[in-house]
Amino acid sequence: MGKTGIVGGGIVGVALARALSARGDEVTVLEKEGRLSQHQTGHNSGVVHAGLYYKPGSLKATLCAAGRVSIREFCEQKGLPYREVGKLVVAVDESELGALAEIERRSLENGVPDLTRIDDLERLREIEPHVAGVAAVHSPHTAVVDYASITEAMAQDVRAAGGQVRLGHEVSAMTLENGRVRVVTPVSEDVFDRVIVCAGLQSDVVARFVGADPSPKILPFRGEYWELAPERTDLVKGMIYPVPDPRFPFLGVHFTRGVYDNVHVGPNAVPALAREGYNWLQWSVKDTFESLRWPGAWPLAKQHWRMGVDEISGSLIKPLYFQKARRFIPELRSSDLSHKHGAGVRAQAWGREGELLDDFAVDQVGPVTLLRNAPSPAATSSIAIAEYVIDHYLDTPSAAARAAKTTATDAAPPAAPNPQASTEPKPRS
Repeated sequence: MGKTGIVGGGIVGVALARALSARGDEVTVLEKEGRLSQHQTGHNSGVVHAGLYYKPGSLKATLCAAGRVSIREFCEQKGLPYREVGKLVVAVDESELGALAEIERRSLENGVPDLTRIDDLERLREIEPHVAGVAAVHSPHTAVVDYASITEAMAQDVRAAGGQVRLGHEVSAMTLENGRVRVVTPVSEDVFDRVIVCAGLQSDVVARFVGADPSPKILPFRGEYWELAPERTDLVKGMIYPVPDPRFPFLGVHFTRGVYDNVHVGPNAVPALAREGYNWLQWSVKDTFESLRWPGAWPLAKQHWRMGVDEISGSLIKPLYFQKARRFIPELRSSDLSHKHGAGVRAQAWGREGELLDDFAVDQVGPVTLLRNAPSPAATSSIAIAEYVIDHYLDTPSAAARAAKTTATDAAPPAAPNPQASTEPKPRS
């Protein structure tokens, strides 16, 4: 119980507000944009993931499994569309069979429902008649939804429970005062008993307001989508995905039939020139300079420069992007990629050594809880993430002790947290 501020109006922040307001907390969501879901939540494939890729036992794996069920139940309760179109992860040649076997192993260990391995081309074509490949795994219950509509429905629940959702409230300062948190925006100033930061692309910026460790930093990656021409959408029945490269936290270019029956192709993964840079013309000297001066920049570039060149080339040269997609559907023509559907920017957390964080990461600075890394499948997992954060960071003796320690030291900078270590579940009280 108490007065809680939520920074960020994406699906994770609003899911937290909904869970807290439902139990009687006084909740206020502060969102800098003029409407909810303006960034990662409203710029993704709309996929409800079943848990194929994630390391067994990780937060991604456990919260994705729980979150998938919760999102389905929420959509059923609110009358929102939820379509199980199914996902086929395809090995296009024998060199990918080993990685496909690893996906199958992880899927089975993660309890992906009704997963099947397919080694017969005829069976493959029964599921996706136009696909090419030598083997695949099929997840029939992978679904698609409209995450922006889900977020709006959650916000309605927050308001109905007495909570506030304030749009156009960009947090410009946050200070710790006697165990509470003063939060300032250009149009308001509030004191909360606790604050939960779900700021996505701005999460490291907001974390610095309360003296949190600068690491992990957010590196924005833009993913660009093409859309299939309406007369060619019959090339794809559900979803066709590549076998992902285990070195990267990206899945590669894929085909997805959306909840409203459009079919989009993508995304790629190119470094964005601004935290909210949705095309090559949107750039920020400040954001780019901060990325280049980060200690992890050069180790990352040295390790992955070939991938970077390949992805940037595909972004700028349509035939290269087309060739990546055509590996899976040989009948695809360049003209079938009718127009660019848009783009999303992924808030990818990275450390001082250039490592890309893969799992969800949460930090605590006294009464401030910071979601430092919440990449895909965060939208799928949003309701489960909310329950996890409440159970392990707000309602435990250790959470109270952290808040008390901050009160004793007032607003002194905290010891540097370890975001990766903080992804491990804490004992329940």
